[in-house]
Amino acid sequence: MSLFSEINRHISAKAILSGSGFLAVVVGRIEPGVCRKGSTILQPASRPSERPAVTDHGPRLHLRLLGHMAVTDAKGRSFLPRTRKTRAMLAVLAMASPKPVLRVQLASLLWSRREQEQARASLRQSVHELQDTLGPDWSPLFITDRHHLSLQGAGLEVDAAILSQPGKITPALLSRFEDVLLEDLTGLDPAFDNWLAEARARFVRTGRAIGEGILAACEDPLATIDAAERLLAIDRLHEGAWRAIMRSHAERGAPDRAIDCYDRCRNVLADAGDGRRPSPETEELISRIRGQAQSAIQPISRPVPEAAAQPAAPRLQRPDQNALRIRVAALRTLGDECNNSLAIGLADEISAGLSRFRGISCLPALAWPDPANEAAGGALGYPWENPSADLMLDGTIQQVAGRIRLIMRLLDLRAGGAIAWAGRFDREMTDLLALQDELSATIVAQIDTHLLRHEGQRTTATQQDEMTAQELLLRALPDIYRLEKKNFLQAGRLLEASLQADSGNSVTHGWLAYWNLLYVGQGWAPDPAAAVAEATRLVERAVTLDPGDSSALTLAGHVRAFLCRRPEEAIALHERALALNPNMAMAWCFSGFAHSYMGEHDEALRRINQAIRLSPADPHVFFFDMALVIVHLMRGDHASAVEAGRRAIELNPLFSSTYKSYLSALGWSGRLREAAAVRDRLLVLEPGFSVEQAMQHAPFIRPEDVTRYVEGLRLAGVP
Repeated sequence: MSLFSEINRHISAKAILSGSGFLAVVVGRIEPGVCRKGSTILQPASRPSERPAVTDHGPRLHLRLLGHMAVTDAKGRSFLPRTRKTRAMLAVLAMASPKPVLRVQLASLLWSRREQEQARASLRQSVHELQDTLGPDWSPLFITDRHHLSLQGAGLEVDAAILSQPGKITPALLSRFEDVLLEDLTGLDPAFDNWLAEARARFVRTGRAIGEGILAACEDPLATIDAAERLLAIDRLHEGAWRAIMRSHAERGAPDRAIDCYDRCRNVLADAGDGRRPSPETEELISRIRGQAQSAIQPISRPVPEAAAQPAAPRLQRPDQNALRIRVAALRTLGDECNNSLAIGLADEISAGLSRFRGISCLPALAWPDPANEAAGGALGYPWENPSADLMLDGTIQQVAGRIRLIMRLLDLRAGGAIAWAGRFDREMTDLLALQDELSATIVAQIDTHLLRHEGQRTTATQQDEMTAQELLLRALPDIYRLEKKNFLQAGRLLEASLQADSGNSVTHGWLAYWNLLYVGQGWAPDPAAAVAEATRLVERAVTLDPGDSSALTLAGHVRAFLCRRPEEAIALHERALALNPNMAMAWCFSGFAHSYMGEHDEALRRINQAIRLSPADPHVFFFDMALVIVHLMRGDHASAVEAGRRAIELNPLFSSTYKSYLSALGWSGRLREAAAVRDRLLVLEPGFSVEQAMQHAPFIRPEDVTRYVEGLRLAGVP
């Protein structure tokens, strides 16, 4: 049997049919050669017996059941019922469409804890509500009789039903299955919750079956990794997908990445409970790959004919090839009042804090050479003479009369010990442990941000086609901070190239999502809706790839708060990020935004100030000041909002979001001459900006906050 015959048999065996006809999968045959490098689209083969699709260009009522439920027409008008029970009834009918559903079944599904007559009466109320909501335009789609209810008609369009029978099968299709079916309807009724759990399980099985078919047809390692990761986003416990990624990394000569993938797989299975462990097949594969890493033998590959020539042994890479290796040296104490316990504790705290950041690998502490050794005939041996790390952090502590002075230096060992960053910290000697916590948090936060900028500058001499995925990422970051349009667009292309070179990097996914967020916020995106959708997909993929990546979590939270207007979900993600890494200044700032969007402005102010305390010289400090403008504006402190707005614009005059809240504060303050100058600068950055646009895109949840924001813009003379 040929390979593609076996694939088609496998897919047919995976087809899933439900009793109602919803989520019935009709997967076309996969033809040879359709999932190779540069072409990962799978087209279902046509069948002579199939009728050609009839195109209906009439008006449509679109029901979105994936994620939060929505009902809209082509003009964007909402027809979503007011009550959740009526929404649930509509969802059940949509999923069964065009088949009718018994009234008694709907009543028992949505009002299972009520008496029979009460349940029927409640159902009648929901029927009337749905008829009133649909109105004369769409009520003909809602068919009622004495015993049944149904949704029927060519004008009905249900996203989940379309997804279950796709016309064209591509790897990108799998990202749609990551959304939770009827995410906002959980907890209505025990009977409905059981029904919804079964529907969601069928939906996941549908996506898994499509994903398995796509994965089986992939012949190129990069395409295989991409398809397998998309499949894992649907089913994290799919060991076949984990093995496909391991095998593909080994084929590409990167056994270290395969071993990392195995560790992730093992952790995911352990988190699932029931004592799950990788299967013998997975263990056998990773044993072979580990043998490859140790002896540099040929990569693990798919079976080939015996006569075929064997590939050359790959160049082995160190396991932490994408991480900067930093060694924290033992801190030296100066003066008569030495405190060795503080020096040791600080070094340990700093090492632990830095290790929480993705992209940083902390190595064991290394003592500075003892000059007495040279006097005895030994070698002095400074660390950069034979570096085992990329950078080293060293420092001195001096204690005088109850005061501590700490001087820290980050040395680039690849450049002969050149100083990449230095900081001085003066503190009162009070509670030793509290002082240790505060100093280590501040140092770690500042090192992380300066390190990214330093490494980005180091890559400027390298040609793009010679850069690794990590170098492409680092090259892009300075241009993201600067927000000069030409270079910003180039940064987006660098991030896409980095992702193409390493599609399993959660950090790159997160930064590209952040790039799309700024792309929309600056008003540069020609299709803002597409950029929002891409940012949402990227952050969700980043979290899926590495749920322990604090930067991915907080970026996902900001996308949900700012672009998707779901700050309550964002707050949960930010809290998770801060639990993983309390020294991340950006997470404190982003969580402040989310609380402000919810109307919790005092808590937002506390969090943003914490971000500034942790990293006062952060490349994003203009972003922190912009956040302060919003919070002060909403708290009615217009003078502080204006002051923060001036600082933010001086630090980065190209960040258009600052001008908007700054203008609103100027309007409320009555500073119309200053407002006119700021307004003119904003309209250069975003031509056509208006009060109406501001109202449409305002991320605030409370109507009074939206009113305060847009009224200030009107007072400032925004058209």
